[in-house]
Amino acid sequence: MTTDPLTTKEPKEPEAGAVPASGARQVLRRLAARKSALAAAAVLGLLVLLAVAAPLLAALEGQDPNTYHDTLVDSARGGVPYGDFGGISAEHWLGVEPGTGRDLFVRLVYGARVSLLVALGATLVQVLIGVGVGMAAALGNRFVDSALSHLTDVMVAMPMLVFAIALMAVVPADFPRPVLLVIAIGLLAWGGMARLVRAQTLGLMKLDFVSAARLTGGSTWRVARRELLPSLAAPVITYAAVLLPTNIVLEASMSFLGVGVKPPTPSWGHMLSSATTWFRADPMYVLLPALMLFVTTLAFTVLGDGVRTALDPREASRLRVGRNRRKARTSGAGGVA
Repeated sequence: MTTDPLTTKEPKEPEAGAVPASGARQVLRRLAARKSALAAAAVLGLLVLLAVAAPLLAALEGQDPNTYHDTLVDSARGGVPYGDFGGISAEHWLGVEPGTGRDLFVRLVYGARVSLLVALGATLVQVLIGVGVGMAAALGNRFVDSALSHLTDVMVAMPMLVFAIALMAVVPADFPRPVLLVIAIGLLAWGGMARLVRAQTLGLMKLDFVSAARLTGGSTWRVARRELLPSLAAPVITYAAVLLPTNIVLEASMSFLGVGVKPPTPSWGHMLSSATTWFRADPMYVLLPALMLFVTTLAFTVLGDGVRTALDPREASRLRVGRNRRKARTSGAGGVA
């Protein structure tokens, strides 16, 4: 059997909706070539390490997240910590909390546990529900597709934060709040994932390898498991990486509004909520949780962009579009000159 060199000289361009086949090593190699993604992964790894080792760090510092230190705050000034930069000392590495004197470093690392666990748990729930509903809509008959699509539209249009606050308000107070946050965010914010999966599945159903699998007599479940799910991995992982920072901000927002994690459990959002009355007297109490929230959100965003481009090299990094355009204009001007 002979091969025409004209047909092998240029690879065929993938069809719309197809995800380029690439092994795990190739994806990791592309991801490792992006310094920004590696830096973001290192930052997130450090945050996870701080959250996991929170009890060890608290013991190393010799402090507890809920112990009050009345002698470290100036009651005559309304509870402002003694000393510079919020009372930073050898015993309190990042100072103390105004009004209570609780150690700020320990509360920050324990707050990382709540934020990361809620974000990861809610994202997992969103992925499971979104993938299930999206694939069921794409593979079902016209009635199933219409019903699930309308349900997805309702979930996307729903003011999620309002309904989450209402759900949190009616649940008994003794129910674990981090678990309730996972359930509330996960059950109310899966619409975007379902839309993405439905659109990608409909595109994949038109491709030759899926049609061949269906023509060989494979059941719908077998085709979905063997052909569709592996091809959906790239867009699902990419969208999940985008959901993670969004869920961190949602958890912080709900705790900020007083319907999230209840005191004395540390939470970045709750710390920001109580810090609104101290931003002039003790700026460190505002800056530290805000900085932790900003760094975590930025790291997840940068890593998600790196994962997206590593899984699908045809897509350019959205974080570098402006620089690429400037380079294109510069080269174009040079060519004209």
